[in-house]
Amino acid sequence: MRTAFEAWAQKDGHIVRRREDKPDEYLVYETQRRWVIWQAALEHGKTPGGRKTAAQKAAAAEKAAVSARSAVQRAPSINPDEATVRTQVLNEVLDAFSTLGGERGMEDILKVIQGLKQKQQQKEVAEERMAVKKND
Repeated sequence: MRTAFEAWAQKDGHIVRRREDKPDEYLVYETQRRWVIWQAALEHGKTPGGRKTAAQKAAAAEKAAVSARSAVQRAPSINPDEATVRTQVLNEVLDAFSTLGGERGMEDILKVIQGLKQKQQQKEVAEERMAVKKND
């Protein structure tokens, strides 16, 4: 996921150099902000069954770190439909941030993520109601 983000960010003209003291963070604030937004967008686009618990995320991160050490990483290829959905979700998240003004940084990011989660939950409830009405 990070390699796909870095490829996108570099193509968009962002500096993807990471901090030496914290290799999980980017040196440039705007790149770090977009990385967090990218992750939120991907999480927002997933189905509820596709979301992982914190333990699963940690295990996946450890597995990814081991595989990264043993092989050269390449950007994963995705089909055009998936790329369209990712772009649409990323644009939704970026639009949400642009309405906030972006002056408070991480507070705004957390506020948008919570808002997206609430919208997703409302959408799921509405879909369940529609399914119940169809069955009646």
